[in-house]
Amino acid sequence: MQNRGLFIGGREVPGHGAPLQVRNPYNGEVLAEIATATAADVDLAIREAQHGLGVWRSTPAWKRGEVLARAAALLRERAEEYARTITLESGKPIRDARGEVQRAIQVWQFAAEAAKDITGEVVPMDAAMGGEQRWGMVLRVPVGVVAAITPFNFPLNLVSHKLAPALAAGNSVVLKPASATPLTSLNLAGLLSEAGLPPSVLNVVVGGGGQVGDLLVEDERVAMVTFTGSLAVGKRIHDHAGVKRVTLELGSNSPNIVFADADLDLAAVALTRAAFAFAGQVCISAQRIYVQRPVYDDFLSRFVRRVESLKIGDPLDETVDLGPMITPEEAGRVEEWIARAVAAGARVVTGGRRTGAMFMPTVLADVRPEMEIVCQEAFAPVVSVVAFETFDEAVAMANDSIYGLQAGVFTRDINTALRAAAAIEAGGVWINESSIYRQDNYPYGGVKMSGLGREGVRYAIEEMTERKFVGIRLS
Repeated sequence: MQNRGLFIGGREVPGHGAPLQVRNPYNGEVLAEIATATAADVDLAIREAQHGLGVWRSTPAWKRGEVLARAAALLRERAEEYARTITLESGKPIRDARGEVQRAIQVWQFAAEAAKDITGEVVPMDAAMGGEQRWGMVLRVPVGVVAAITPFNFPLNLVSHKLAPALAAGNSVVLKPASATPLTSLNLAGLLSEAGLPPSVLNVVVGGGGQVGDLLVEDERVAMVTFTGSLAVGKRIHDHAGVKRVTLELGSNSPNIVFADADLDLAAVALTRAAFAFAGQVCISAQRIYVQRPVYDDFLSRFVRRVESLKIGDPLDETVDLGPMITPEEAGRVEEWIARAVAAGARVVTGGRRTGAMFMPTVLADVRPEMEIVCQEAFAPVVSVVAFETFDEAVAMANDSIYGLQAGVFTRDINTALRAAAAIEAGGVWINESSIYRQDNYPYGGVKMSGLGREGVRYAIEEMTERKFVGIRLS
């Protein structure tokens, strides 16, 4: 078992709060004990970040890029070590953890390149009457101290999506990782220091959202909060942040539409992964699948065969497809949701059982849109398959949600594809790919209650910089 501290001022220091045990979700083994942050620890982290900001924002762009490039190189060298830590603290199957590490490496590479390409614009001052003999420029400058609050499900890549663009833009950061998965973040902070990041530019504090998170959100020295997590917490952050910039990547119950002309095998393969990768604990997991009536039975048969072939077990096993949910309590919550749906008329096609934190991949049919397992974010290995008749009915079903993060559409007809892409209310729509697919270089974020702002390095940098006008009157 490890004993770990907070990361403040360029080094690990003891926290002064109650100890937190980090456990392996698969077997309950205690991996580490961390003393959490008190209000004094959070205050120190913010003060250090203010000092680090002065150093980092004046560092030349080429040098910032070099530091981030070295971080990517170090991460590549230690990829297996990071993948194993991700698996141990989150329960993510080792093959998926390796994929997460490779994506994070790309994020740091993108950030290293973007750090040297943050440009402004020239404003034609003489376009306005009286603007003659004047030049105008718009610069992009760092917002300041950024508070980053991250979830458990991607303890490296989602952390990187907040840190890398913030640092590329010249900001300093106070990071609060999820209490279930803080080890990867602490390791990453040390790696960045080794890569040449000056002390105090990145500080990591561990503790509950109701204590540490609230302190960061409400502090006036923090210029921006970037958060990924639940809708309820996102609303709280929005309400308590005051006059500061906020980026929120919140919940989803992503719809995927399979039209009658689709390649059903392609759809079944893609949607099996989309529904059950990391035990469904992905905000863009396929939670709702709408299938056109003429192919409904055929698709469901192909889909269920693939679901029932998934291997469940120890996430360190190279052959395992699906490991545990993050806690037995979360698995119990989903069990209750399914029981209530079945009592109201839903049918379990396969799965529906759990042992501790292990939940069998579950397919439901005969659901109704008002059931919580359909209309709320399940965040679990559960998917509902629903029949539809017409294009308009499918789009209406897909849009019948408070969320709008990503969606998938399967069809061979380009007209159907483009009409669906235009009509579906979501931040992103994939054609002949599932809702769960994400690359790290496009604008990622949602509409409606799925959030505010966009991630993806170049787009996150836009969120994390201010436009500063400079005017010159010529003599």
